[in-house]
Amino acid sequence: MVESGREPGRETGAPFGIAEVTGVSMVPTLLHGDQLFVRYGARLRAGNVAVLRHPLQQDLLIVKRLVERRDGGWWVLGDNPGTEGDSRVFGVVPEQLVLGRVLVRYRPVTPGRQRSVGVVVSWLLSAVRPVRSASSASWRLRAR
Repeated sequence: MVESGREPGRETGAPFGIAEVTGVSMVPTLLHGDQLFVRYGARLRAGNVAVLRHPLQQDLLIVKRLVERRDGGWWVLGDNPGTEGDSRVFGVVPEQLVLGRVLVRYRPVTPGRQRSVGVVVSWLLSAVRPVRSASSASWRLRAR
């Protein structure tokens, strides 16, 4: 399964938008159900997590880590080594299909689960986190 999202505001030219993660290809960085704050048209570099159009099904948005620039675009991989649906399957993603960089992930409240003070405090401390870029491709990403 790959991540997909909706891109409200993208059609209107807004510089920011929200995407929702579905799937597990970016675990542990992103979890199924996370909301992402995306900067469209942001300057991109290797290590960034980005929202892009799937090169073989362009109405599908996916979230992947940009590993390196290659002839024709970006080589992208999921952070979960046990899943597929990245450049190992579909090859290089053309530059024009990379829509924006993920800045922050927000883990929404699960209705009915935040009952005790401890659980609420724990959720508050982990709900909003910046999505960090890898300073360089990790050994795991380079090994692919």
